[in-house]
Amino acid sequence: MASLATSTLVYSTPVRIKTSSKPGSSSRNCKKTVPFPVTRADSSSLLLDAAKYTVDKHIQSGMVVGLGSGQASGMAIQYLGRLLRAGALKDVVGVPMSVTSASEAAKAGIPLDVYQDSSQIDFAFDDADIIEEETLAAIIGRQKSQADESIIQEKSILSAAKKLVFMITGNKYMGSLEGSIPVLVQALNWMETAEEIDDLFLGDAEVWRRSSIGQVDPMGGDFPLITREGHNVLDVIFTSPIQSLAEVAESLDKVDGVVDHGVISKLPCTVVIAVESGGLNIVDR
Repeated sequence: MASLATSTLVYSTPVRIKTSSKPGSSSRNCKKTVPFPVTRADSSSLLLDAAKYTVDKHIQSGMVVGLGSGQASGMAIQYLGRLLRAGALKDVVGVPMSVTSASEAAKAGIPLDVYQDSSQIDFAFDDADIIEEETLAAIIGRQKSQADESIIQEKSILSAAKKLVFMITGNKYMGSLEGSIPVLVQALNWMETAEEIDDLFLGDAEVWRRSSIGQVDPMGGDFPLITREGHNVLDVIFTSPIQSLAEVAESLDKVDGVVDHGVISKLPCTVVIAVESGGLNIVDR
């Protein structure tokens, strides 16, 4: 993670804002130049602009904020902690989505609370592995998780939030999706569930059980990953483009033994896209 201890400049960064129209009408795009403080560092901090913009634009004093995981989320957590220490924001409580985000928030001095079903989340930010352009549906959990991390907790906090922002780089915002979707399944009879998923996407995907360490193979190797809830993780690896995340998610939800998966559709949603030129594309829906 790039250090935030770099020089700060105030200048106008081009922000392209795309808004969605009502069904049946054409969408409209407008480009605005929005001045806000950004930090210039090396190429590894492309997402830093997105992180600072997200915090400055959406977080206010007194909010309960869902704290995501990933490079951009880590930067946003650090920056939020800095604003709290400086007194620019007050009485913000963070609800971490993972052990990693909880650790980063504690180091940044952000007061924390534990998520419960009744928790009210004013705003949440997170990284995403990929975003579907038309719907802003996202895939999370592709990265090899640890046993104490939880897609279930992450999705619960994202779904509970009144407003959600995903922060990504431009190459993760795509019209034609590819790659894998993680699926949590009951450990008992996991193979039957895997076979049913394989039949569901016959010819278009391979199903591998995720390993925790060591050799990776379709059976999960010698040490298959067991989540803290006691579930296995299947990676459904698509060999053909994914036509619709919503349809894939709906199909997976109907499979016996599937507990949850890494597809999330949450509206309203904003995607803050860090582009190589240094600007930000802001897409709202």
